[in-house]
Amino acid sequence: MPMLRCLPPFLLIAAAALLLPLTGGAQQIHTSRPSPKLLPLPQGGDVFHFIVFGDRTGGPPEGLEILRQAVTDTNLLNPDLVMNVGDMVPGYGGGEKWLADFTDYRGIMDQLHMPWFPVAGNHDIYWRGSKRPRGEHEGNYEKHIGPLWYWFEHKKCGFVVLFTDEGNGTSAMRDFTRPDNQQMSPVQMDWLRQTLVETKELEHVFVFLHHPRWVENTYPDSNWAEVHKILAGAGNVRAIFAGHVHRLRYDGNRDGIEYITLGTTGGAMPGNSPEAGFLHHMNLVTVRRDGAKVAVIPVGEVMDPKQFTPELINAVNKVKNTPFELTPSPIAIDETGLGAGLMEFKITNPVEFPVELTLVPDLAGGEWMSSTDHLHLVLPPKQSWQNTFTVLRTRKGFDDGFTVPAIELQADILMPGRRVPLPPRRVTLPVTLRNLGAGYFQADTGKAIQFNGQEAIRVEMGDKTLPEGPFTVEAWVKPSSADVSGDIVSKAEQSEFALNLTTNVPGFHAHLNGKYESAIATTGLPIGQWSHIAGVFDGSRMTLYVNGKPEAFREATGPRAVNPLPLYIGANPDALSKPSQFLDSGAIDEVRLSRTARYSAAFQSEKRFQRDENTVYLFHCDQLLGPFLPSDTDPPAYGTADPIPTLIDVH
Repeated sequence: MPMLRCLPPFLLIAAAALLLPLTGGAQQIHTSRPSPKLLPLPQGGDVFHFIVFGDRTGGPPEGLEILRQAVTDTNLLNPDLVMNVGDMVPGYGGGEKWLADFTDYRGIMDQLHMPWFPVAGNHDIYWRGSKRPRGEHEGNYEKHIGPLWYWFEHKKCGFVVLFTDEGNGTSAMRDFTRPDNQQMSPVQMDWLRQTLVETKELEHVFVFLHHPRWVENTYPDSNWAEVHKILAGAGNVRAIFAGHVHRLRYDGNRDGIEYITLGTTGGAMPGNSPEAGFLHHMNLVTVRRDGAKVAVIPVGEVMDPKQFTPELINAVNKVKNTPFELTPSPIAIDETGLGAGLMEFKITNPVEFPVELTLVPDLAGGEWMSSTDHLHLVLPPKQSWQNTFTVLRTRKGFDDGFTVPAIELQADILMPGRRVPLPPRRVTLPVTLRNLGAGYFQADTGKAIQFNGQEAIRVEMGDKTLPEGPFTVEAWVKPSSADVSGDIVSKAEQSEFALNLTTNVPGFHAHLNGKYESAIATTGLPIGQWSHIAGVFDGSRMTLYVNGKPEAFREATGPRAVNPLPLYIGANPDALSKPSQFLDSGAIDEVRLSRTARYSAAFQSEKRFQRDENTVYLFHCDQLLGPFLPSDTDPPAYGTADPIPTLIDVH
């Protein structure tokens, strides 16, 4: 062993690993594979878990269902035991009501698969009304529930339960707010001292009580300083758990003792913010030889893997993927910004369980109006739901912005004994532009579109799909930095064509004869300057022109693979028609798609393109009507943007 001390740490580990099989009984990794990697093994020892429940009282009767859920959660976690911190029943009444309430509480707690241990709280002890006995409910508690203070041992750990509602030793009505009711009696203090002597050989001691007497502004006359001194002197008290205040609270580590106050497990909730400590929960305590760790688990958050059956998964997938069918009746608005549409929809329940559906219009305040604020229905298995609602845009013009209306569809599958909520689906409502004036494109506004890696213009091509054969795709582009990448104009998805930049280097791509062919420049575009890029396919050759000069070419023939996906300006469509490969930083102007090979030699680039019989789309990119980018074609067409990009000055 002295030789091992002289070795570097990594050799010490390796040497120790070689010695393990010789010593016998030590844990090691077993494999038939040669491997130099030593994997750390888990800690051994008598690790175990216990759970602590918070207050139950003060809340509505539904709190018993929260308690019942906590019991279900706990059985899944399967700790060794369960503690609570008191206030198990509403209390404050006479004997018959008290016993009936405890019967309800015990009936739920006895469904635990492990033993549970009570702590007495003020609601469990106080008696209000006539025939109040001297000890109030102390006699009933010890007869039906258990001792008021006690301790037990489990796996070399002590569990100590204290009683914080002793009163003042007289027959006066008990009240924890009175100074003389905030003291622990000499009798219980003596018992605690003796208990800590009896438990001094145990590894850890945990203490449970109802009132957090260490909170001085709540219990200003408490003798907790003396109690803490006794507990700290034992040397093995690790944590103290209390309740009563119905809010999670951690008061730090004092002399090696963690002070923790629980919220509720079915009790009254004075707030609604879990982040601020207001929640129904239980504390899970993991105990090892070297200490304990406490975790807060909200009630209802523990899941049984057995519930995720193929039946459930199939049902969720079917409902999630069921199309929301909108009858083609888009909201038609004109260049004034006003318009309306009738939304006819249909959705079908594809599973063997009822599905609860809620449809809520998602409309910008003051911009759109709807004939309904929501539609709601429980849809039987295999049935369909058809309905209509109207949507109107009530704001004139586009200068104050434009929001594309949508609906949110919420669906819950109602399976036997449980409700399975699905993530909400947001469906954008179709909006079209109509009655665009004939002179709209005559004026050059001197604007262009700035893209910043999130915006794109989507163009639904429909029957305007570029025919097979020669074509030209071109645009003006201005990179904002030295490493701009992304698509300028693209319809590529294992098919079609694209103009793009890769760290400012332009490329022209087309899917011909079963594969992509590319013509890519060798130098990048200048930063902050406008450059004209054109990709031309003439049937036998692909040529990339930059500022009217041929920069790259590729011999290529064969049919072009086509797709029904949208054309994007500033991005590329993925297989689901969503934008991807965004142009991350740059401006685009004058985009034109033509059904001919426009250029065959060097040329002078036009600053503003003109429409002719070969023009499929021509976007001057100098005016936006809300999310619409009109195309100078006959009849007028448009692309849509979400989010809406920024217009900038060309010069």
